[in-house]
Amino acid sequence: MWFAPALITLLAWGAADLFYKLGNHERDRYSALKTVILVGVVMGLHVLFYYVMYEGIDYDWRNLIVYLPVSAMYILSMGVGYFGLRYIELSVSSPLQNSSGAFVVLLSFFLMNGNMEPLQWVAVAIIIIGMILLGIFEKKEADAELLTEGEKVDRKYRLSAIAIIFPIIYALLDATGTFLDGVYLYYKKILPEDQANMSYELTFLIVGVVIWLYLALVKKETVNIFKERSKGLAAIFETLGQFFYVGATAGNAIVAAPMIASYSVVSIILARIFLKEKLNWQQYTVITFIMVAIAILGFYDR
Repeated sequence: MWFAPALITLLAWGAADLFYKLGNHERDRYSALKTVILVGVVMGLHVLFYYVMYEGIDYDWRNLIVYLPVSAMYILSMGVGYFGLRYIELSVSSPLQNSSGAFVVLLSFFLMNGNMEPLQWVAVAIIIIGMILLGIFEKKEADAELLTEGEKVDRKYRLSAIAIIFPIIYALLDATGTFLDGVYLYYKKILPEDQANMSYELTFLIVGVVIWLYLALVKKETVNIFKERSKGLAAIFETLGQFFYVGATAGNAIVAAPMIASYSVVSIILARIFLKEKLNWQQYTVITFIMVAIAILGFYDR
């Protein structure tokens, strides 16, 4: 009974990426913050209706502080990801963000004396090289666009591919959160899984409420969550995928993990269909290698 939950997770997270991009408006400087608000609200509702009302789980509020280091990494990574989507194609951003597994493997190897198979080293190398190549390709495209428009290429565009840094920062933060998650739930067994997930979702809710109050009281920005359709759908699909992810990995982790890890393929397909994103053959080639590397790492995930 693992295949259906894994398939739902795969499709849900792929769809979430699409709606994150659709809901990220360039002209709205607070678009990323509003996305955080929507995700926080949906996750808060999930805790209330599923964990509390349906499962009847008692929550120890002290765990909010205990789990805060992990929650902070996850929430920061997602905030950076939302902000960066306005500067880079979803087809490039999604596989880069999903390559955080490579950094988790490295952290586990160096800090927790984890074992790495030769094929895992190859996968990590492919991902790191792929990130560098995508950054080079992004810079070349930026240079080409500026030259086509008859403008002199600014020094900052020649020295760095600024856009590519956001999904890479996301991957690093997410990897740190995942590594700490392993410490909390596996190596040290500090918290049970339900308490950890409730802590994460409640922290996200608190952050969302604080940002909502900040925008309303300080920036005088009106946030009507019922009019933020794309952001709301992204939050729903994100939470839906998280829910089924647990069941999929519990049922058959060794097979489900690489399948779920490839959800970026769904993001790329949806971006091509609905966002009309077009990449050159070099970018598609590198992304393909990154996706294969992610699947390899997922295969070794226990």
